[in-house]
Amino acid sequence: MRPDVEEALRYLGAGSGVQEDLRQKTEAVAGELAAALQPRYTYQVFDLQRRGEEIRLSPTAIVLTGRTAGRMLAQCSRAAVLACTLGAEFDAMLRKEQVRDISRAVILDACGSALVERGCDEAEGEIAARFPGLYLTDRFSPGYGDLPLALQPSICALLDTPRRLGIHVTGSFLMNPGKSVTAVIGLSDRPQMARIRGCAWCSMREICTLRKGGKSCAL
Repeated sequence: MRPDVEEALRYLGAGSGVQEDLRQKTEAVAGELAAALQPRYTYQVFDLQRRGEEIRLSPTAIVLTGRTAGRMLAQCSRAAVLACTLGAEFDAMLRKEQVRDISRAVILDACGSALVERGCDEAEGEIAARFPGLYLTDRFSPGYGDLPLALQPSICALLDTPRRLGIHVTGSFLMNPGKSVTAVIGLSDRPQMARIRGCAWCSMREICTLRKGGKSCAL
């Protein structure tokens, strides 16, 4: 599995007129990263239980609150919860590169983001293959829209990520290792048209460096 170079370039803030030199450097770093490590993931599928506006992952006590979950899961009877990471190995690679060559470190960081998203794509494809008669929603994560980051500890405990993937959650609800993602994907018996991707829904919109520069990550 190789990072999507175009996605990595978006993380770098490069527009359509990206310089060929930057593209070549990004392709080289992407290849080195893919040869060094691959994303790992785990997921579970839960029934959804509703009470008023609450959506609970049954049989757990985890409630998915807010309009993001409400809109995305409105027509869903089940949801998959996944976690994906590049592991501590990537963090070690990044620290070494930051000492040697900070510009390559920036590219490596972007490629890492793109690679963990590829891991999520692979997990999503596996879920789709397990449930061929169902339709998947877009995946959405704590911190996106109004789904609270405070769900991270519960989700990671639910998926046993410390043991399975080495993912731990800090006191500020960030995940360690850094290139780690959790996400929710709804499963429905009808095609899902709801889309929430874009700056208006992102909890990082006020501090996003891409947005300040007039760009978007296109997620």
